[in-house]
Amino acid sequence: MNDAPLLTARGLSKHYGPRIGCEAVSFDLYEGEVLAVVGESGSGKSTLLKLLATETPPTAGSVHYRMRDGAVRDLFALTEAERRFLLRTDWGFVRQDAREGLRMSVSAGGNVGERLMAVGERHYGRIRGTAIDWLGRVEIDGDRIDDLPRDFSGGMRQRLQIARNLVTHPRLVFMDEPTSGLDVSVQARLLDLLRGLVAELGLAVIIVTHDLAVARLLSHRIMVMRHGRVIETGLTDQVLDDPSEAYTQLLVSSVLAA
Repeated sequence: MNDAPLLTARGLSKHYGPRIGCEAVSFDLYEGEVLAVVGESGSGKSTLLKLLATETPPTAGSVHYRMRDGAVRDLFALTEAERRFLLRTDWGFVRQDAREGLRMSVSAGGNVGERLMAVGERHYGRIRGTAIDWLGRVEIDGDRIDDLPRDFSGGMRQRLQIARNLVTHPRLVFMDEPTSGLDVSVQARLLDLLRGLVAELGLAVIIVTHDLAVARLLSHRIMVMRHGRVIETGLTDQVLDDPSEAYTQLLVSSVLAA
């Protein structure tokens, strides 16, 4: 494992006119590390995730990424073709609404197979075999390979989205509230699945969540955001068990009181 950061953000800011989306966010992310970004609605955590995934340009600041060949690239200096290739291969993005992360008119196997084709796989039998294997890994029966995602439950769609993203063995995965909107029992099952796959594959993950229980279960390190700014950061258990900032203390106490 390389000791250099996989991803580095420095002074990352996004303004929408007078409104601050996020302001002067800086951090390093290393291979195999899971970073949770937490805060209430409007805290800036989703804006930050879009910036890191290059879905929106920054007002100020930079994000650098260490490619597989060791070269460190400025993500906002990539060509559109380079950016799209990175998103299809070396990165994954598990979205809150699985319908935004899946092609709903394409079969379950086709959704997984598209990512394999993006990295050069052309053998139909191998693509289908790998798709069946990955469906099994996310607890979807292989007999459903030709079914459309619209025929799946919400939890199954989310698991299919995970398979689609992880089949190319990305090094970095963005997750935007991946368990939000699911029943509690489905959430628990999905979190167990995610935790196992993240550990098994050694993924670096940036997960945005309002749920501190999700952050505690999945992440090594946590950043607490409020009004677009990072107000506290540290090891997850340390921050959640002994928060130093009043806002973080309020977040933690509200969970305990619930």
